[in-house]
Amino acid sequence: MNAAASPQSVPNPYGRIGGEIVVRAIVDRFYDLVEQDSRFVALRGIHATDLGPVRHGLTRFIVGWLGGPRDWFERGPCIMTLHRVFPVTPALADQWATAMTCAIAGQDGLDPAMGDAMAQALGHLARGMINLALDASQTDQGSPSSSSASSVSPRTSSSSSICGSPA
Repeated sequence: MNAAASPQSVPNPYGRIGGEIVVRAIVDRFYDLVEQDSRFVALRGIHATDLGPVRHGLTRFIVGWLGGPRDWFERGPCIMTLHRVFPVTPALADQWATAMTCAIAGQDGLDPAMGDAMAQALGHLARGMINLALDASQTDQGSPSSSSASSVSPRTSSSSSICGSPA
């Protein structure tokens, strides 16, 4: 008998974090922060009043991104194309990354290494959406301290200072 694990026996990241229920909890926490935390007022300002559709969309995106059902990816335009119409500045991308880092850090039972990897990768994704066509006067939108979260992962001691609670 071969002692090496087969690809089917090693769970993908989606399975390792606990599936859709955990992804949905992270996304709900993320949008709760966007709605309620004054640090994310500029990020909230680019969203529609009803966050229900984007909560669903981000959940489906992350589910597929982590290796779960890929229905979001089969529906049409890529995430970069969908965000091209929004004024995504460096500060706004950092607000998104900070809110997501805090949402991930708040997920009980999540493997710290997995949480760190998710926060880092999703932060890179957010910063990849910066609309470089914006003129320099628009690139300082958002909170002045938002860029401090650029390299902070959710389980580091620094996350308590950006997320407002112990990691």
